[in-house]
Amino acid sequence: MKDPFKYLDEEEKDMMESVERGEWRRIANFDAEKKKAEAAAKATFSGIEKINISISKQDIDRLKNRALEQGIPYESLVSGIIHKYLEEQQI
Repeated sequence: MKDPFKYLDEEEKDMMESVERGEWRRIANFDAEKKKAEAAAKATFSGIEKINISISKQDIDRLKNRALEQGIPYESLVSGIIHKYLEEQQI
């Protein structure tokens, strides 16, 4: 049988194995959170421009973990953080 996790790093493999063991539970307000994430993703991908930035490995890992908790790609989380900051700062 082929390894379904062969393209995952060790942290991702551990998470998938945890899911398969049934250690994850759906949050109580899943539908509302899903709609919020979908709206953020849709807003993020309308009229986007790509940029390249350097971020420490530790910060990238933390971003990926937070994004996973929210069920969104980490790039969307970064975009959302920047957008929220700019809206709050009225720049």
